[in-house]
Amino acid sequence: MSEQSMTKGVVFDIQKYSMHDGPGVRTLVFLKGCPLRCKWCSNPESISTAYQVMCLADQCVSCGRCIDVCPSGVHKMAAVSNGPPLHQVDRTATCIGCGVCARSCPAKALRIAGKEMTVDEVVSVIMEDQFFYLTSGGGVTIGGGEPTFQPAFAGAILRQARLNGVHTAMETCGQSTWEVYRDLVPYTDLFLYDLKHIDPDRHKANTGVSNERILDNLARLLELGANVVVRIPLIAGVNDDIDALSGALSWLEKTAKKASNLKGVEVLPYHRLGESKYQQLDEVYPMGATTGHTDDQLKEIEKILLQFNLPTRIVRHG
Repeated sequence: MSEQSMTKGVVFDIQKYSMHDGPGVRTLVFLKGCPLRCKWCSNPESISTAYQVMCLADQCVSCGRCIDVCPSGVHKMAAVSNGPPLHQVDRTATCIGCGVCARSCPAKALRIAGKEMTVDEVVSVIMEDQFFYLTSGGGVTIGGGEPTFQPAFAGAILRQARLNGVHTAMETCGQSTWEVYRDLVPYTDLFLYDLKHIDPDRHKANTGVSNERILDNLARLLELGANVVVRIPLIAGVNDDIDALSGALSWLEKTAKKASNLKGVEVLPYHRLGESKYQQLDEVYPMGATTGHTDDQLKEIEKILLQFNLPTRIVRHG
């Protein structure tokens, strides 16, 4: 058993049978840790590399079993003015990811975001569905969070999957060093690359970082010949105006030129599917009452997309 196969990282989810994150039927491996703070993030448990307790408050019966078994004092009972004490998660305490509380919860109200796994353990799960990859042209997609936040772990998974004959893809925000991406290219059949905003100031206002490094890495990947699908999350009031969309597509058209390795531009309409996760982490949903786009609005946006010589489509999951 190689040292690389025993490399460990922190995974917060593995989802099977995805049809939207690369070609064919895919297994998605979600790694913890991200350098961005996108207001519309649907996986808030992916941002921190730390283990986190997620609690479905409506299911919790405040029995206190988690308090009895937790070795780190993460759980407590809080007094209320008009009833018996209620369970709370102490967010100042450090969860060690043991999962004892979740296994002890009779109401199934608790789960731990984050699990340490080896490369071999992850690849073993991936290979369970090798038949579906072969028959559909699918494979594995590493996402997050941000995979390049754990570059050695992500790279080792991609390398081993590739050696096993599995198509490999990686979802990325682009905010890492060029050296990391350069080293990942030999093991990554497809990069699903986010372009959240073309304007550096508006990018920083909505994600916490500017976009200079992101654009530079994207240009270098295209120049190097890596296969790339650019993904634009479509957020009302953030990047859905004509200037933002036209600016992004103009930059792409100029940068990619006639590169055959730009495999597509996918516009991903905003959804609120991650809202409940913020509640489970005792956090406020940053997007407030923001809603998605109507069909009529998306048709108008499609007219903008068609003005550019790019393989662009709006991805409708519904």
